Amino acid sequence: MALQKSSHNFTKIALKPLRTNLFHIVLSAFFLTIGIQKNYGQDLPNKSLRIEAEKTPDSLIINKENFTEIKDTTKKDSLPKLEKKSLLEGKIKYTAEDYTKIDQKNKLLTLYNKAELYYQDIELKAGIIVMNYEKDEVYAGRIKDSTGTYTQLPVFKQGSNVVEPDSIRFNTKTQKALIWNSRTDQGEFRVKAEITKKENDSVYFLKKARFTTSKDIENPEYYFQTNKIKLVPKQKVVTGLTNMVIADVPTPIAIPFAFFPMTETSQSGLIVPTFQDTQRQGYSLQNGGYYLALSDYYDLAIMGDYYTNGSWALRFESSYAYMYKFRGNFNIRFENLIQSERGFPDYSKSKIYNIQWSHSQDAKSNPSSRFSASVNLGSSTFFQQSLNQVNIGSALNNNLSSSISYSKTFNSIPQVNMSLTATHNQNSRTQEINMTLPTLQVNVDRIFPFAPKDGAKKGFFKNINLQYNLRGENRIATTDSLFFKPEMFRDANVGFQHSIPLSTNFKVFKYFSVSTSANYNEVWYLKTINRSFDSESNNVVTEDVNGFDAFRTYSFSSSVGTTIYGTFNFGETKKIQAIRHVMRPSVSHSYTPSFEQYFDTYATDGSGRMAEYTRFEQGIFGAPSNNYANNLGFNLSNTFEAKMTDKDSTKVEPKKVMLLNQLNFSTSYNMAADSLRWNPVRMSGGTALFDNKMNINFGATLDPYAINAAGRRINTWNIDNGGSLFRMTSANMTINYSLSSEGNKKNNENSQGARNGGREDNLFGTNTDFSDRRQSQFEDDKIEDADKDKASEFYNAKLPWDLTFAYSLTYGNNNREKKITGNSVMISGNLDLTPRWKIGVSSGYDFVQQGVTFTQLRFERDLLSWRMDFNWAPFGDFASWGFFIGIKSSVLSDIKWDKRALPDRQLR
Repeated sequence: MALQKSSHNFTKIALKPLRTNLFHIVLSAFFLTIGIQKNYGQDLPNKSLRIEAEKTPDSLIINKENFTEIKDTTKKDSLPKLEKKSLLEGKIKYTAEDYTKIDQKNKLLTLYNKAELYYQDIELKAGIIVMNYEKDEVYAGRIKDSTGTYTQLPVFKQGSNVVEPDSIRFNTKTQKALIWNSRTDQGEFRVKAEITKKENDSVYFLKKARFTTSKDIENPEYYFQTNKIKLVPKQKVVTGLTNMVIADVPTPIAIPFAFFPMTETSQSGLIVPTFQDTQRQGYSLQNGGYYLALSDYYDLAIMGDYYTNGSWALRFESSYAYMYKFRGNFNIRFENLIQSERGFPDYSKSKIYNIQWSHSQDAKSNPSSRFSASVNLGSSTFFQQSLNQVNIGSALNNNLSSSISYSKTFNSIPQVNMSLTATHNQNSRTQEINMTLPTLQVNVDRIFPFAPKDGAKKGFFKNINLQYNLRGENRIATTDSLFFKPEMFRDANVGFQHSIPLSTNFKVFKYFSVSTSANYNEVWYLKTINRSFDSESNNVVTEDVNGFDAFRTYSFSSSVGTTIYGTFNFGETKKIQAIRHVMRPSVSHSYTPSFEQYFDTYATDGSGRMAEYTRFEQGIFGAPSNNYANNLGFNLSNTFEAKMTDKDSTKVEPKKVMLLNQLNFSTSYNMAADSLRWNPVRMSGGTALFDNKMNINFGATLDPYAINAAGRRINTWNIDNGGSLFRMTSANMTINYSLSSEGNKKNNENSQGARNGGREDNLFGTNTDFSDRRQSQFEDDKIEDADKDKASEFYNAKLPWDLTFAYSLTYGNNNREKKITGNSVMISGNLDLTPRWKIGVSSGYDFVQQGVTFTQLRFERDLLSWRMDFNWAPFGDFASWGFFIGIKSSVLSDIKWDKRALPDRQLR
């Protein structure tokens, strides 16, 4: 059987995959390529390797066990003679299914059908293998099966290099090789060459080669064609004239030469900008910059934008990781935005910024201490005005929040927990910022002074326990305009709160649980106030008094509760066999005495009229009260569960279905008040339907007192004022419904949008970051190739889909207005028309404002190694559209076309 070179059957050199951060090749080469071009060396042979394998007679077949070793069986001569050097420098292990033939005269070893050969660091598998151990050459090729199809292509492995060609000729001593129809993987590249010449372990020359990031090297969607390639594994690739081919059609895109660094580590390099044009900022170059591979543990990308009207932006993005220790990323974004042009009436200028930091610690790195960070702070209008991203969820959100915390556990007796936390909360509408820099918390574990070391803690005395808690805060309240300015720190409030709760619990009458507690509270402040009347200005003056001051309070509380079970049976033959009702009533009492010793008086005007105040009233942990409190609280919680006959006739036990997860009623009675002793009744409830796909939550506030013409509560029952028993002052209901064609599959997440302060779902559309458009708009973009291949099975087509539905209703009746204050519905859905076509929509309607809420349409086409998407917000303040088509691979991320029209930002 003859094995010949074929121009149609290609295999691959599978060199060790490289984790590389390439130099943004091909289109980037127009700007960045280095003119490095070398000759191939001597011409490759113009003939193909031909291996003849004939059926060997049975008498010549040497049957050996797998991995038989070749040994020199020549008898030693009795006469002394010069020692000859062995032809082989190591042992050979080999196996074959049909036959193994050793030709001692020609120094040939022939293996046929499922042949395997192991020699030194070489591992070779092929249909046929011929080794000339005198010339140190190995020949390997394919064989034909009964249908005439070539099978058992060679697999050659030496060290970390793997070659899978049609045929190969290799010299084990010089390390040179000729390979026909080879394939090789270099990082994210797949290279296919008609002839490959291996000079040594570090230099390869390829002729008539193509390279691509497509998974299918035999039938790629696109590739780059070149006649000459010099490859130095793990170092560089140098090519000659290179032309881009899409769907086997050559394109005008070509470059004369290119140089690509190839390493296992990240490499620094330029980031090519994207050209855009906007209505208000003019033409621009966006997201250009430089990537710095600083070390194996962290990196830095510096990117910027420039607009022809003078606007510009700068961003720093860094990621870091230390295995089994921690990981995180840090982003700083600054934009100098100019609206219109100087001299025009609509000209305006603003500076916005955003800082994001995320840090997480491996739980195994230190079990007793932990550090974490989630920071998102900056200008309140950043997500509304930024030109480098569209994030509707973050733009509509009114709050930005951050937290940095460190906690430590001291394994003492009792155990002590300590934490330091810095927090930040920012209202983007009012531009108010509240921060704690930092918050100190120390908690000492419970101590049971009367309980035995071993045994149960039963009874009043054995359950007596106490704790110690310390909380210290440096609280800052400021605004956007004063952020990190001296005025911000000048008005900081510092305080420490010590609390020692003493409590116990026990049972009475077997079914009633009783708990009692006493709490001692001591608060330290470093700043108090002094209030007096200034006769000159005829005003009350409040002055800050710096210095240590403290107050001490105490309170008592107790509660008693039980659980009542009730079952309504309807019969085992009924569809609803029984309904179970669980009630948990409880009554609580709290008492706080008056602390009048901490109150002073001041004159309110020149007439001498006096008023009381406490110097602690502006403290961060509150102030003592000069009125004693004596309250009774009432609470009733309910759950309803049904037993239903299962639709599955094979099931013996009935199915349990939750009807109401909760239905709670709570109110309180102030025994110390002279009037209006009853507080409004708060009712709340919730349930889950359709296998927990739909969540319903509702609540209402019921007031037993009537109101006067001014809308104030009066000490008259509402029923005595011509109304009902209770007056509903407010009510609310929310419904959330998520479902998909794959059951309880989790809905698409918008993780980056949530980090920016928006929603985790896509009810307000998906987050779009223009600095990296390679990411899909749809979270579940990972589709197995086996599933994608089913696209042609139209008779058995599947259309995966998911749907998120949210409804909100609020009612207000504080002053008898009986008004629906909020009534809106939002919906978001995604549908896979085919395994590679996806569409999505997010929209809603506000019935109070009588208008459509934010609407976004999403379209995406998976082009295998490419991705194409289009998103469109057709109307509203955020009307915009964007189109993108580009290669998914990071090494060719600059090969793209990105066109968009951004919404008009109104700078303030």
